[in-house]
Amino acid sequence: MPGASLVLPARPANFKIAYTALSLSVPSRVRFRYKLEGIDSDWQEAGGRREAFYTRLAPGKYRFRVIACNNDGLWNEQGATLDFSIVPAWFQTIWFRALCIAAAMLMIWGVHRLRMRQIHKSLSARFDERLAERTRMARELHDTFLQTLQGSKLVAEDALEKSSDPIQMRRALEQLSVWLAQAVQEGRAALNSLRTSTMQKNDLAEAFRRATEECRLLSPIDVSFSVRGGSKEMHPIVRDEIYRVGYEAIRNACVHSRGSRLEVELKYGHDLAVQVRDNGVGIDPALAEQGKDGHFGLQGMRERVARIGGKLTVSSSPDSGTEITVIVPGSIVFRKPITSPLEKIRTILRRIGPASHPD
Repeated sequence: MPGASLVLPARPANFKIAYTALSLSVPSRVRFRYKLEGIDSDWQEAGGRREAFYTRLAPGKYRFRVIACNNDGLWNEQGATLDFSIVPAWFQTIWFRALCIAAAMLMIWGVHRLRMRQIHKSLSARFDERLAERTRMARELHDTFLQTLQGSKLVAEDALEKSSDPIQMRRALEQLSVWLAQAVQEGRAALNSLRTSTMQKNDLAEAFRRATEECRLLSPIDVSFSVRGGSKEMHPIVRDEIYRVGYEAIRNACVHSRGSRLEVELKYGHDLAVQVRDNGVGIDPALAEQGKDGHFGLQGMRERVARIGGKLTVSSSPDSGTEITVIVPGSIVFRKPITSPLEKIRTILRRIGPASHPD
């Protein structure tokens, strides 16, 4: 066997080593043993076979040893050796393994960061939900409970100015009793709104009608209410937000506009629209844009409309009064899509209309 070290290519599928021993008397009685260090833990009995076979040897350095026994049964303990090495493939190198370990660690780190981000996002969502609920409750209390108390205060102040009139005093006390009872009901309704909102029916028009009737109790203003289009089933949460915005606009017009006429219109169409118009003194532009410190009327209306994906428009002037318009997309507010053929044709024409008139 040659004594030089051999270098074999990467990933040898089958590896055969041939060996022999010289015997001048009886060659067929020569026996062999071999061992590949690093693979065989003990000597392999080959008998008279003069070949050794190995498969799928890993990259590295090896030493093959073979010894022979003559016809007298004496083993040559020194034997012969063959040193060889197998070069690694590109994916068997230390650098590739280090790269795999680094990639695995990077992946673990990425999964950990993603998990921590998800946890942070979940906690932030919970905190945002709590904050949104606190803000919603503040709006509910302002738009119902506190407004009713404010109206009760006005009734009481009016009665004190005419304290010498017992009949007027009695009427004021009766009205004050009614309003305080209403305040209790509104406070309870605000606290239970999450549970009762989804159980209430689609009564937005009736709710606005009641709001206009209350307006007549606050002011001698002439109020008209109209509904255009057929009523459609609405999402309860969105419906409640629209009602609060409209109620606030009606209440503000009755208490602060000092006008003689108030028009409220509820329009069911492709979208839902609410318009509240008065002919009063109007709103200061800065107040209409930023609101009044310590009051959440206009600010709460804008937040509510933004929350449901709608659009709030406030236009006011001393000559024409104030007009507040709320438009909410039908895809958001209506529970069931428009299915009538006429509405479908109108929708298609509305979509292709601009395209049919090129510039």
